Amino acid sequence: MSDGGYNQFCPVSMAAEIICSRWTLLVLRELVMGSTRFNELRRGVPSMSPALLSKRLKELEAAGIVTRIATERESGGHEYRLTEAGTELRPIIEAIGVWGHRWVTTEATLKNLDPNLLMWDIRRNIDTDPMPARRNTIQFIFKDRPVSERNYWLIVEPNRDVDLCLVNPGFDVDLYVTTDLQSMTEIWLGFRTVVQMADDGRFVLTGNSKLAADLRTWLKLSVFASFEKKVA
Repeated sequence: MSDGGYNQFCPVSMAAEIICSRWTLLVLRELVMGSTRFNELRRGVPSMSPALLSKRLKELEAAGIVTRIATERESGGHEYRLTEAGTELRPIIEAIGVWGHRWVTTEATLKNLDPNLLMWDIRRNIDTDPMPARRNTIQFIFKDRPVSERNYWLIVEPNRDVDLCLVNPGFDVDLYVTTDLQSMTEIWLGFRTVVQMADDGRFVLTGNSKLAADLRTWLKLSVFASFEKKVA
């Protein structure tokens, strides 16, 4: 799979040739997190070109890690699903994430801020159960970002589907979350709490008082946030 093989029979070497090509681990991360459609995968790796994503998916399919199946949706297309071999990679991907959270410095992590990836992660970790049984629209405003990256809308439908919009969907907003990108990333990764950021004036909620009060029940943090960091 890689451009140059290691030419070693060692299982670590053979596995590395398959899963350690550039971007491959991140594509696997997205599949493990539940993305199945090509456009969903793209949103999880926004800096990856569509052509390279298509190539990596074909390579993973050839290696027996991913299978591509035709969908029965009206829009047609295909879905990508992990095979048994792919599913066995889940604890490996999760362990790499835990290691990165614990041992990569906070400073190094916060040099790689990405509002699109952050909001995509937040979208798929929203707990819709505590929310009112109606459409809920939450607008995140990153006041330090350029206009093209400043506003994001999370829409929780009555059927509990959650969508992320980068353009105004036209619905009345129930809750405004005004912050800056670094503060929201620090909250998401568990480096700082909502209360700490609010006390510092870096995290402000405006709108529906119940949604605001219940924030810490429906806004679930990164799956890695609960792991203790070993380096500052």
